[in-house]
Amino acid sequence: MREPLPEWPMFGMADDVRPALAQAQQGNLPIALATLTSVEGGGPRPPGTQMVFAHGIVSGYFSGGCVESDVADHAFACLEDGTPRRLVYGAGSPWPDIQLLCGARIEIFVERVTPDDPALLELLAAHEARRPVVWVSDGVRRECGTAPTPWDGAIVQAYEPTPRLVVFGADPTALAIAQLGVQSGMETTLVRPKGPQSPPPIAGIAYRRDEPGAALAAIGTDAWTAIAIATHNLEMDREALAAALPSDAGYVGLLGARKRLSERLAPLRAAGFPEARLQQLHAPIGLDIGGKAPWEVALSVVGEITALRHARLAEEPRKATPKRATA
Repeated sequence: MREPLPEWPMFGMADDVRPALAQAQQGNLPIALATLTSVEGGGPRPPGTQMVFAHGIVSGYFSGGCVESDVADHAFACLEDGTPRRLVYGAGSPWPDIQLLCGARIEIFVERVTPDDPALLELLAAHEARRPVVWVSDGVRRECGTAPTPWDGAIVQAYEPTPRLVVFGADPTALAIAQLGVQSGMETTLVRPKGPQSPPPIAGIAYRRDEPGAALAAIGTDAWTAIAIATHNLEMDREALAAALPSDAGYVGLLGARKRLSERLAPLRAAGFPEARLQQLHAPIGLDIGGKAPWEVALSVVGEITALRHARLAEEPRKATPKRATA
């Protein structure tokens, strides 16, 4: 008999299942990996959404209803016999008693992955190294790499590095941005040059006390990195901008009034910063939601970062649809 799912589905708060995969792999546990491969008629989660099941581990969610419990039954059966499964809920489902309230039809692929599977090891290594990779699997054969060639009947799942957030600042607004970043699943670092030795009391956050250039060099930046500058200090703003704008960060935002933006950027223009890069700066930072309280600003900043990430994914889909067998 399988383990019951927790009464409170906190497992569904995690969108990225790779930490759960790593936990199972480190515990030498076989894994049932479930992937949402098709959504018709609308649904709460898009294709590519995943869940992980292992003994003592569950992560992710598909619908927020009774589907998770039924998928768990199939997942633990898959762990026992190793046979991959393709599940259908909604129209055409063999389980008509399981209704999707949104009226959707979804398909889910479930596969058993052993902790020593080379594809799993490559996926976790790429996650650690912040390398994008693609997973291709039919439940029996699987490959993971930069650009593996799909085959008929296999699902294709692309993985990007975890979004990263670097916040410069020390006041309640900077702390709120950093805390919401952590809660949103971003790898978050707060940078407060010459700040106190002890880190802020925010669970899951990294903390640095060095100058902006040294901090960013140590943290590392890439296209999946967002930088929020919220120091309320003109000189520190300029130092942080001088370090952030030439970096590979996909997003750089600056807190402050629009009327003071020119004086913040004047030294950078004088130093020869390309105007095109300056125009990519998000200033004032965040979406215009009308609020200025710390949590309101944090919501606007994380909202803007998230909106831009999803806009990019709409142009370059992160998660591919399954490759169907040809006739």
